[in-house]
Amino acid sequence: MGQDGLRSSGSGGGLSTTAVSNSGGRGRGFLRGWPVQNTLINIKIMILCGFLTIVLLLGTTSIGNFGSSSTDSVKPILAESPSGSDPTDLDEPPKAEINPNVTYTLGPRITNWDSQRKVWLNHNPGFPSIVNGKARILLLTGSTPGPCVKPVGDYYLLKSVKNKIDYCRLHGIEIVYNMANLDEELGGYWTKLPMIRRLMLSHPEVEWIWWMDSDALFTDILFEIPLYRYEKHNLVIHGYPDLLFNQKSWVALNTGVFLLRNCQWSLDLLDAWAPMGPKGTIREEAGKILTAYLKGRPAFEADDQSALIYLLLSQKDKWMEKVFVENQYYLHGFWEGLVDRYEEMIEKYHPGLGDERWPFVTHFVGCKPCGSYADYAVDRCFKSMERAFNFADNQVLELYGFRHRGLLSPKIKRIRNETVSPLEFVDKFDIRRRHAEIKA
Repeated sequence: MGQDGLRSSGSGGGLSTTAVSNSGGRGRGFLRGWPVQNTLINIKIMILCGFLTIVLLLGTTSIGNFGSSSTDSVKPILAESPSGSDPTDLDEPPKAEINPNVTYTLGPRITNWDSQRKVWLNHNPGFPSIVNGKARILLLTGSTPGPCVKPVGDYYLLKSVKNKIDYCRLHGIEIVYNMANLDEELGGYWTKLPMIRRLMLSHPEVEWIWWMDSDALFTDILFEIPLYRYEKHNLVIHGYPDLLFNQKSWVALNTGVFLLRNCQWSLDLLDAWAPMGPKGTIREEAGKILTAYLKGRPAFEADDQSALIYLLLSQKDKWMEKVFVENQYYLHGFWEGLVDRYEEMIEKYHPGLGDERWPFVTHFVGCKPCGSYADYAVDRCFKSMERAFNFADNQVLELYGFRHRGLLSPKIKRIRNETVSPLEFVDKFDIRRRHAEIKA
């Protein structure tokens, strides 16, 4: 800046030397004094410019670090905030890490739930645990809060929900579809545990919580769980006693579908089951124990199924008396050996059997329709799920006089004409009436 001043004063923009020299001695004296005066002015200007530069630099630093500029202060917050997050989330205190020396719990330990629930039921007769002579059941299923990796996965999740709604509607069962992870530590396989506990405590009128994976379908719409067989039991789960007790197999039971009674015993079981589930070191170390203890289990982090089997075997005297290992019907039916036999079943048998002749549930273990990977070919899985859905849906559509054109076709066809006496078809094809006739 000082150099610019020197150039300005010595060029055409400054005083003319020709004019000064023509003005006599006074002019020559002024000309001799001008370089000194010009130098002083330039020094002052340089000092002023330097001062202003320092002030500007300090101001910029101050604004960047401590100022309240709306642009600079908001940008970092927006960049760090997750998309769609609630602004109040920013005020939450930092989450404390789990101490591996402290046993993880689902919540405050409850020790008198049976008596609490009994009192509540007596005070709320409008919410009975027994309805029309049957224990009240709540079916719980769900999926992750985000969309599936493959868009077609969302389509089959929708079909799975439709299938469960149909079954529950026809059998007077309540249904809850959950998409919320109630405990950040229990992800993946383990998300069902905190939700089951919360439903028990929030719905004391419900006698049984029925968990069902999203990739499991009801394929015998007529069959109804024989609850009378489980009057002395609190956990009903599909499995094989020989695999469980003699071989200690990690697939002896399947936790994709099971029933848990709303009682103190079940709360205690959940409290004992959950501590292997927190993600990170705890789950990884627990996985090593399960792999060493259970036959055929691969080396991976602890899963809810292996943890339950380990718990029931290692504390057999405490738990097994109240566990009913069911294999008289397909509470869990592995899909690969069933879906290709549906035509044979239709030809030889009828719904209402629930076993290998007409499976109650077809469970697509290993297909993971909503995930990024699967243990089986994707096309094979989705075609099989389409067949299972339509196989079941035909049993629902029959009342209305329709059926799918084929087990791989979403299109339907009419199978009987309309009539002026429609109630005859209701008496003949309504699943609820047919079930009542079978029981009689």
